[in-house]
Amino acid sequence: MKHFRFFLLATASIVLLPACGTGVPSASVPERQTGSARRACPESPGHARCQVLMIKTGVAPDEAGWGPSDLQAAYHLPSASKGNGQIVAVVDAYDNPNVASDLAEYRSYFGLPPANFTKYNQKGQQGNYPKGNVGWASEIDLDVQMVSASCPNCTIYLIEANSFDDLLVAEKEAVKLGAHIVSNSWACTRCWANIKSAFNSLGVIYLACAYDDRYGSYGPAKLDTVVSVGGTVLAKKGSHYKEVAWPDTGGGCASGITKPAWQHDPACAFRTQNDVAAVAWDVAEYDSYGYRGWSTAGGTSVGTPLLAGVYGLAGNASSQHAGKTFWTLTTQQRKKYLHVISEGSDGSCGGSYLCTAGTGQYATYSGPTGWGTPNGIGAF
Repeated sequence: MKHFRFFLLATASIVLLPACGTGVPSASVPERQTGSARRACPESPGHARCQVLMIKTGVAPDEAGWGPSDLQAAYHLPSASKGNGQIVAVVDAYDNPNVASDLAEYRSYFGLPPANFTKYNQKGQQGNYPKGNVGWASEIDLDVQMVSASCPNCTIYLIEANSFDDLLVAEKEAVKLGAHIVSNSWACTRCWANIKSAFNSLGVIYLACAYDDRYGSYGPAKLDTVVSVGGTVLAKKGSHYKEVAWPDTGGGCASGITKPAWQHDPACAFRTQNDVAAVAWDVAEYDSYGYRGWSTAGGTSVGTPLLAGVYGLAGNASSQHAGKTFWTLTTQQRKKYLHVISEGSDGSCGGSYLCTAGTGQYATYSGPTGWGTPNGIGAF
């Protein structure tokens, strides 16, 4: 597991523990990274695509990537004591027939308790599942394992759509089944005309990954009813963690999406994304269906289910509205509850905060990483 080693893959601009001071990796921003990884789901123009990136496959489990203990420590999560009774729904396309046994292997290896896990089809049935798909199966494994990493006590529902064209049906079914937290690790370049109708149930927090193609806005993350999750790269020395913006995360100014009343940033007349972020590179995943064992994975589809679990820990998702809380916290609350990411960029936008962290008036906000990453559950 990663906590046995010292990493200089990436570092961040601040010390995540207030008393760290010195002894942390020196700051540096990683180069673009998707070229060193394989997309599990191929491009399908006009349709949704899962966003998981496979970095290394067929590795030993202790070399696979960040595990739950590091993720919980980096974000100061009360994972052992919180989350009971909270339902986190994961929506994906196609079937992973091995997801339950893969989840059990992941949790057993990392010392997590047995999962409270149920798989449904898009009609809410425990059976008649869609056909299997190797790429989406890897995404499915990653999603339920990342929820487990942050909130091992949460109840996890997996709703499998018949295909990527049926994801909105599965989205609505997740709410019918009683979930107040719904995680989506997929994105589309040209989404359906009525996509917002599947992401606007009162009392439900929807999370969506920001896409993994650098600066730019894609659905469903660009919607103002969705928490848009950007990505970081995590590094560790001893017990100290640091982060920078992951250079391949999406985010920016969502042209055509009305700016919500709770956003007042100056350089975007539309909905600004992202709202928040989490690690997007080098996490451990177990997948016996597609990749036959342990792998390291990346993408904004890592942080999305991880933060869905954080909402489960906070236990008040039904009182939240999209990303509004992050934008309306006081300066002192942000300083207390979020780790500001002030280095890194996800592309070109004229050099403003929309694509570059630590910039100008909005030095504590950036498109790639939103208002930052969790420091406990107070911002959720």
